[in-house]
Amino acid sequence: MQAVSVQESESAAERREALKEVFAQARGCVRCPELAATRKTVVFGAGNADADLMFVGEAPGASEDEQGVPFVGAAGKLLEKLLVEIGMARSEVFICNVLKCRPPGNRDPQPVEIDNCQEYLHRQVELIQPNVICTLGNFSTKLLRGDPTGITRLHGQPEVLTLGRRAVRLYPIFHPAAALYTPRMLETLREDFTRLPELLALGAPEQPDSAEMPEVLPEAASEVAQVAAEEQGSEIDQLGLF
Repeated sequence: MQAVSVQESESAAERREALKEVFAQARGCVRCPELAATRKTVVFGAGNADADLMFVGEAPGASEDEQGVPFVGAAGKLLEKLLVEIGMARSEVFICNVLKCRPPGNRDPQPVEIDNCQEYLHRQVELIQPNVICTLGNFSTKLLRGDPTGITRLHGQPEVLTLGRRAVRLYPIFHPAAALYTPRMLETLREDFTRLPELLALGAPEQPDSAEMPEVLPEAASEVAQVAAEEQGSEIDQLGLF
């Protein structure tokens, strides 16, 4: 399967269609046998497929696994409230996780699972083309930075790095779930949120030299066919998320 090349000149509609293809691949993914066997839905992500701002968390929880939508609980409501406070709405951003399937018992993702799933995240970044990515909490911050430095030291400090083939402004912040019951952390999270409009106003950082993209997820096409019949109904619903 030939990967869809991503050029800045491509329209948002074209990139959204390409994102649908990646979503279809993710829905059929069986790279992690345990996750594929225990998941109820693949939580690909939701929001504006042409968003300037993307949030990346760790992995779906029980409610997300049930509904197929990321951040649907109390943490999601807090995230929405903080967005409103800076003049934004959830519909303007894109929200996803490092893992697209819920780990059993909400255990930590395993290294092999992260490796198996990271191409989906990179493709999301390449197709949505965000200018700013907020990593939510320790896990996604360490993963996307490729560095063990924790969120306590890094929160509120933007940096430019490349994910897949897209250079972005990475902005680590505390996970909303951690701030729900800790007033001091909530205030810190709120302060970090106030910097987002300033970061977004900077626009996209300089992009790396474009090159022909390699094939992405070549084995996923056959996997999609294996599950297409039983999951046809949920596909229609989830595609409407972006």
